Amino acid sequence: MFSDLDHRWMARALELAEFGLYTSTPNPRVGCVIVKDQEVVGEGWHRRAGEAHAEVLALAQAGGRARGATAYVTLEPCAHHGRTPPCARALVDARVARVVAAMEDPNPLVAGRGLTILREAGVDVRCGLLGQEALALNVGFVSRMTRRRPWVRSKLAATLDGKTALLNGRSQWITSAAARADGHAWRARACAVLTGIGTVRDDDPRLDVREVQTPRQPLKVLVDSRLDVDPHARLLAGGRVLIAHGVAPPGRAQALRDRGCELIEMPNPHGKVDLPALLRHLGSMALNEIHVEAGAKLNGSLLREGCVDEILAYLAPSLFGQGAPMFDLAAIDSLDDRIRLAFSSVQPIGEDLRILAQVLPATEAREAAAGPHEAV
Repeated sequence: MFSDLDHRWMARALELAEFGLYTSTPNPRVGCVIVKDQEVVGEGWHRRAGEAHAEVLALAQAGGRARGATAYVTLEPCAHHGRTPPCARALVDARVARVVAAMEDPNPLVAGRGLTILREAGVDVRCGLLGQEALALNVGFVSRMTRRRPWVRSKLAATLDGKTALLNGRSQWITSAAARADGHAWRARACAVLTGIGTVRDDDPRLDVREVQTPRQPLKVLVDSRLDVDPHARLLAGGRVLIAHGVAPPGRAQALRDRGCELIEMPNPHGKVDLPALLRHLGSMALNEIHVEAGAKLNGSLLREGCVDEILAYLAPSLFGQGAPMFDLAAIDSLDDRIRLAFSSVQPIGEDLRILAQVLPATEAREAAAGPHEAV
């Protein structure tokens, strides 16, 4: 269905889409390549919301050479009037002969309509080339469109025996400078960095992006049930901060508002923060990816309540023996009750090992535990 050249040009479109890694939110990261007679005549990528989409930029570069060409785009061309006109119609008007899309747009305002517009205009449309790569690039956007909540990635730095700090709380630095810089790159691509009051109290982190260049800083989200945070904590010193709290003593909120913090009260039945409700709220704020850097207690709560989609773990070649764990989870009596993961990638970063693993939903975990079935 797809040739080697198709793969080559779609791979280039994905490279272009990555240029919007830090800027396109809340829109998806999209790249487009227009090819005629095996020559690239136009390229484009979506920079930020409100500006021209990738297809429009590529068509402008191609000009009249777009007629009869093939457009490779990493996401189905949009079919609705938003801040910009629909890209599907622009491709039709440019008389392209063929459109190859990596994946359909999960946005209900599009959801196949863009491809339909193209097909009805007589354009040869193909979809699904390097779709998994395109999904990985826009996993947060897809999550928000389909589940109305962001994609949540928990980042951890630990020893090979799974310890994130000594018993006295010291953790700087378990991993290498290379791993820390890589972690900042993942922090930079997120819409928000989420942490808990325990981490702020123990480490007084800034949680901004410093190790890599970025055109914007993510929102900082603090889970603080009783508003115990010191108004002079470094987390609050710069950038936008949202504090989610439960049932807090009166009088503490005003000092934090005076520091410029936004407060949102969303208690669960125990007076703590309702974490699933918090994610839904962050989704309503058009946030696509949430990067968690927290301690074992909040990490465990997020995982236990089904709020973690992916784990980004940096493992150092060292052992602590006794120390703080990655997750504070209750003991289980059966292997069937374990939380199962699926490795996405395992890669050396400096002297450390970076593991990216998705948390399997309960149904997939049960199927994985059951193992392969014989055909009958």
